[in-house]
This record gives sequence, C-alpha cells and structure tokens, in this order.
Amino acid sequence: MSVAQSRRISTLIAGRFARSVIARASGSTVALSRLWPGRTDRLIIAPHDLRTADATRAAEIYAGRFVFAGKIVTCHGRSIFDLEPPSEDWEAALLGFGWLRHLRAADTALTRANARSLVDDWISNQARRRPLERRADVRARRVISLLSQAPLVLGDTDGKFYRKYLRGLAREIRYLRYSILDNDGVPRLQVLIALCYASLCLANQARNIKTTTRKLSDELQRQILPDGGHISRNPGALVELLSDLLPLRQTFAARNIAPPSALLNAIDRMMPMLRFFRHGDGSFALFNGMSTAPSDLVATLLAYDDTRGVPMASMPHSGFQRLDAGTTALIIDTGPPPPPSVSQDAHAGCLSFELSSGPSRIVVNCGMPSTGRDNWRPFARSTAAHATLTYRDTSSCQFVELSAMKRLLRGAPITSGPNNVESYREAVPDGDVLTASHDGYLSRFGVIHRRVLMVSQDGTRLEGEDSLSPAPGGRIKGSEADFALRFHLHPSVKASRLSDARGVMLVLPNRDVWTFEAMDDKVDLEDSVFLAGNDGPRRTSQIVIRQDARQAATIRWSFVRSSTSATATNARRNARREPELPL
Repeated sequence: MSVAQSRRISTLIAGRFARSVIARASGSTVALSRLWPGRTDRLIIAPHDLRTADATRAAEIYAGRFVFAGKIVTCHGRSIFDLEPPSEDWEAALLGFGWLRHLRAADTALTRANARSLVDDWISNQARRRPLERRADVRARRVISLLSQAPLVLGDTDGKFYRKYLRGLAREIRYLRYSILDNDGVPRLQVLIALCYASLCLANQARNIKTTTRKLSDELQRQILPDGGHISRNPGALVELLSDLLPLRQTFAARNIAPPSALLNAIDRMMPMLRFFRHGDGSFALFNGMSTAPSDLVATLLAYDDTRGVPMASMPHSGFQRLDAGTTALIIDTGPPPPPSVSQDAHAGCLSFELSSGPSRIVVNCGMPSTGRDNWRPFARSTAAHATLTYRDTSSCQFVELSAMKRLLRGAPITSGPNNVESYREAVPDGDVLTASHDGYLSRFGVIHRRVLMVSQDGTRLEGEDSLSPAPGGRIKGSEADFALRFHLHPSVKASRLSDARGVMLVLPNRDVWTFEAMDDKVDLEDSVFLAGNDGPRRTSQIVIRQDARQAATIRWSFVRSSTSATATNARRNARREPELPL
C-alpha cells in the first residue's frame, strides 16, 4: 500500500470516528476514541470537570453576551477575541475557556456548534494573541478546559477540524512545558496538572506520563504541607487545587495507571484542611487572599472526603489554630507569612481570628473580593483589615511597593514580617486557652504583640487579652506608641453600642444576642467593609479600641452570648447599659 493510500484511509477513518465521539457523557472521565491508528496526538479520554455548569448561560453566550468576573461584554457580531477586555479578571476567564462547560451543560446541537465555532475562531487567529494568553496559569486553565470539554467541541465534527483542534492543543501544551519555572505556588502546580492531563489524555505519551508524574509529585510534596495546608497559607488554594487533583486521580484510574502516591497523599491531607477552615454556615475563614468559594463546588469536593471527620484543632505546619466549643468556632492565624515567592496574595493578619456561632459569622477579616482585586488589594492585605491589633497604623508585614516590580511579579510579595510566631494551647477547667505572640513590630518599633484567647466549655463566652511589650532588655522605639484593636463584624450582624461606651450589643440573623465588652477601655463602633461577599463589597461595622502603649499596654475584652438564665442577672448588672439610640 502506498503512503498516499495510507493517508487517505487514515483520513476516512478519522472522519468516521470523529462523528462518533461521546459528546454527552457527564458523570466521569470520558473515553473519546481508541481507533485513530498511526497518530501520536490522538485524544483517548476527556477528564471530568468538577466545576459547576449553568446551562442557562449557554443562551447568553450564543447571543454574544459574555459575563465574567462581574463584567458584561456584548459582541454585536464581532469576534469576542477582538474586543478590548473590561478587566484582567474578565480576560483571564475568557482565555481560560472554562465557560465551555456551560455550553456542554445545555447539551444541544446548537450549543455544540457554537462551542466549535468559538474555539475555531480562537485557533484560527494566532496573530491577535494577547499578553495575558501567555500567562502560565491562564494557559494551564485553557489546556485543561480544551481537554475536558473535547467531547463537546469535537462532537459531530469532521476529521479536518479534529486535526486542527489537536494542532492548536499541541501548540499550547508545547508552550506550557517551557513555563513550569516561570511561577511558583498554585500557578506552577496548575501547569504541572495540565501537563499531566495532557499526557494521560493523548495517545502514545508513556514517556511524558512518567516525566510529568514525577515532576508533579515533587511539587506536591513541596507545596502541600504535612498538615494539608498550602505553602501560600491561602485556604482558597485548597479549593482551586482539589478541583483539578480529584479528576486527575480519576483520570489515572481511567487509564488503568496507578496514581502516584504523592497525589493520593496530598488529597488525603488536603481534605481535613478544607473542613478546618469552614464555619458553621459552610463559608471559609478569610485569610491570606481567601474570597468567597462557590458552595456547590465545595459540596462536590467534600463528597469525595471518605473520612468526614471533625476538623483537627491544630495545623502547626500551616500556622493555624481552631477552638471549637458547643456551636462556637474560633479560627486563628498563628503563623508567619509564607515564603516571598508565594506571598503575592498573602496578608498581614498575624494573630487575627474569625468567630462564628452556629450558622452565623460574628467576627471576620475583611477578605478579598472575587473580582476587582486591584482596587482593594492594598487595604485588604493590611493589618487594619483583620481582627487583630495594629500598631501605629502600620501593617505587621511590609510589601513590595514599586509598581514596575508589581507588574513583573504579578503582585506585591511580602518583603518582611513576623519571624518568630509562637503559640501554645492548653485545657483549663473553664475551657480552652490559646496564647500566641508575634514579633512583626519588633525591628521597627521595638514591641511584641501577645494575644490570649479563652473559649468556655459550652462556647457561650470568648475572653481575650491583647498586650504590647518590649523585647526582654529592650525598649519601645519612638515617641509615639498608639495602637488600635479591631474586630470587624459580618454584615449580617446588627451592632449597637451600649450607652456607657464600653460595650456593643450584637444581634445575629437567628436572633441570638451576643455582647462585646471591654473591661477598662472605651469602645467605638465604626464603619468597615466586607469584601468577600457573593455580591461584591458590602458595608459593615467594626468594633475599635484605641490606646497608647506607654499608658496602657493591655486591653481585656470579651464576647458573651446571652442566655435565658443569664439574661436576668445581666439585666440587673447592666440596668443602665442600654444600647445608644441613633441621633
């Protein structure tokens, strides 16, 4: 048989089997085709996408309306890839091609044709590539999307488009192999996960499977700490990574290849950590760049958790502590900042905490918005945006400030911060006590922040003490020594300052009443902002106590939940401490 005849036969077979691609499977990894003889770049399977799809958005995309990151762009007959993006977040979402899952959810001939047309439009116009397209995390997201949504795009197609699709995919994978070392942290893991997917989903990739698996294993062992936290100390990294690692484990099984032990161990460690950061309402504690997490995606991830156990109390490698009593949960940051290479989103929130009671969050950090982060980033990362002590209106960490360096490093890494963060917890007859301290203000101002927290056994009382002191044998630097203690409240909490100016009454959505009280200090109730809401930044309140460390270096305070038995006693003791009426 001649070479020309062989090619014609291969083309005929390609066209026949491309039309029989399984385009409507949804529950697991999908077998695409095993009958593409002689091709090293043929697709074998498509990995499952755990991220939630919304079929109603398919109609918007077909109508030329692309809604990403809180922004809407309408094509008006033009190519969406030719239009100026309204924001970097919007552009990253477009070029990551994750929106293909919405078209797949609709599962109609029209949406399949629309998906194929949009992908063809992008592949066919290499000349109009944008700089963001080359960013490692965006390219990795795009490769994973093109692989997982291949049944959608290749359904009912012909051999010509199939080969075009594979050429475009192969080009992306080739570029991705050279970008592994460009970024650290989650983007580097995303690149390696994408390359692992590619080696498993394409035929005749035995050598690449071995290489990428080894590299991914090494990186997982480096980035996923022994307690299951990510090296960046961002809870959101766990959600992002597990969304890709769980289907990757499934893809190994679909290829009858044993998943690497490092992958299995990383997933097993990360699952309990996912539960560790959750409050009673299912939301995550807002530390180090964490924003809102899709509740449906989190529920999907937790469905893979076989242990379903109670969260552990201490995560020493990640630097977090958790105190649970009754229906009360207290999550505390007791760790130093992450390494500079993964600190672009890290916050200066050492010793900050979040407090929740049942399904209600009470004290929170301000968090990071899911969109428009550049506008809020400087404030969100500051110590003042956290439920902790701020000395001389200065953050406990310092960040890179040069704008050119920010653009180069995609953020502002931490350049200095607490070096020595100590924490110690013990059980006492009345409850659990956590004692912690950090030296983030020591080199600049000569003071150490120490915080003591005690939660009663029944969870109805949280007592705290914050103090500033010089290092042994040292002294407080400078003539000024003012500091502020802040407790940012969740927007659902209604706060009223008591008339004696030493307390605040807090009414939760379930009508539970808590009272905040400062023992010897005046309490202010000021405006604040909650950045991690599903509907964007929301106005809220914060409890603030201001003092001078030279005059009074210690503040004692408490949060107490009212009860039927305690109401009468407190009413007599606080007969003149009714809430202030608005003027």
